[in-house]
Amino acid sequence: MINNEKKQQKNTIRSIDDLPPILTAQDIANYLRISERRAYEIMELKSFPLIRLGRSKRANRESFMRWLQENENRGGC
Repeated sequence: MINNEKKQQKNTIRSIDDLPPILTAQDIANYLRISERRAYEIMELKSFPLIRLGRSKRANRESFMRWLQENENRGGC
């Protein structure tokens, strides 16, 4: 049942408001419709608003959206 819930959660992200206030790589991957591996690569960029919690990587939703808007016209990350 847990796997079905995760699949439903993955499919329900329609807007930024559907995301939690603190994002994981999986949240970012689902929102951008990219692989989780690529999301981790993006999170390693110097310009990315990364929050490190030990070995975990997170991003503030508002900071992520601001970063995304600033980088949307650069043609790639």
